[in-house]
Amino acid sequence: MSARPRLRRRRRTKILATIGPASSTPEILARLFQAGADVFRLNFSHGAHEDHAQRIAMIRALEEKMGRPIGILADVQGPKLRVGTFGGGRVHLQTGQSFRLDLNPTPGNAMRVNLPHPEIIAAAGIGATLLLDDGKLRLRVTRKHEDALETEVVTGGPLSDRKGVNVPDVVLPIPALTEKDRADLAFALDHGVDYIGLSFVQRPEDVAEARALIGDRAWIMVKLEKPQALDNLDAILALTDSVMVARGDLGVELPPEEVPLAQKRIVRAARQRGLPVVVATQMLESMISAPAPTRAEASDVATAVFDGADAVMLSAETAAGQYPYEAVNIMDRIVARVEQDDGWRAQIEASRPAPEHSAADAIAAAARQIAHTIEARAIVAFTASGSTALRVARERPEAPVIGLTPSLATARRLAVVWGAHAVVVPEVHSMTDAVSRASKTAMTEGFAQHGEEIVVAAGVPFGQAGTTNALRVAAIK
Repeated sequence: MSARPRLRRRRRTKILATIGPASSTPEILARLFQAGADVFRLNFSHGAHEDHAQRIAMIRALEEKMGRPIGILADVQGPKLRVGTFGGGRVHLQTGQSFRLDLNPTPGNAMRVNLPHPEIIAAAGIGATLLLDDGKLRLRVTRKHEDALETEVVTGGPLSDRKGVNVPDVVLPIPALTEKDRADLAFALDHGVDYIGLSFVQRPEDVAEARALIGDRAWIMVKLEKPQALDNLDAILALTDSVMVARGDLGVELPPEEVPLAQKRIVRAARQRGLPVVVATQMLESMISAPAPTRAEASDVATAVFDGADAVMLSAETAAGQYPYEAVNIMDRIVARVEQDDGWRAQIEASRPAPEHSAADAIAAAARQIAHTIEARAIVAFTASGSTALRVARERPEAPVIGLTPSLATARRLAVVWGAHAVVVPEVHSMTDAVSRASKTAMTEGFAQHGEEIVVAAGVPFGQAGTTNALRVAAIK
């Protein structure tokens, strides 16, 4: 990468910004990055491949100009379950009435509609709940046939063509990747994205299926938005690289009072494993049409930061909103202000997971403790795959984490990791070289000055992933 102007974030928690019609010019992308966006999200539920190719090219050009690695998340749509169409395009369902969902493709009416998903009809049992149009309408299954479900309308309202269907009570035997997703996935990987957002994960098998296609070409970011995923949380986390708490669909299928608890549980479980975890959806929703957030939204962002999430995400606020720059700017300000608070540091200290029983985790924990004791200016983690930097970041140290890597792909992936400031450097072959390189980088990146100390964590022999086993304290000379 080109020589870089010095750019350091004043916060540890990262920011993801979704790119869309409101933010798809080089000028706006640059403003969003300078305002605080660390990772850009491409939503493959919208837009053609040509649109996404142009946006990827713009992000990479910005990366080259700024001299800082920028992460790109390709968020694939996943299976979308929808009802069919209606004769007049729209009906109104009355609470208490009967309503039939069937495989007949004929346009529907106020008494029935096509449900082109035989897997739902096969899996749903008597008493199962079906939610339509993001949960605005609620049906309960009363009778079941081979080709239809008879339901009672529990909560009525207007229903129009092709509105979504959610089935919170049932694990559906459908793959997490549709044919569209597979095409989008191949396109995204060919264009060098850094993370693949995997939607509507229900089972660990969904992650394994994606892993077989992705390999190590990108990190998998599972989107936890189905109650069934919470039932399989540990097994899913064991197979993924990172996690997103996708509160939009999760909030459709879970009662509202359960969503904050699910969020905290997911964040806590991801932190325990050292997996980057993103809190997403409706964080600054009012800023789609307003230049400032509500006080409740500011508190929502702050809660995710207090919980120790690696990143917070903006969706429609930056993709289609009227104030994309302002949304990133205020999120940056909220995060930075929370992290200056003594209560935030106390909460982070209290919620730190215990180290796992491995030499690598012991080294990472010792690096944090030593840096705290000697008031080191930074912890420098040499990391080929990102593993060492992830382990150090898991400790949530007070000192900044500088991730030095010979791999630009690894540097980009670290853009989502709490506190990690990634720098691409030539390979080193000895601890002496590593300490020298770490000292020079800490100075040139503005973290330390002559006479100050840094802590260096690495794996020996160098270049082998997952071998964190060495620790040094170095004075900048």
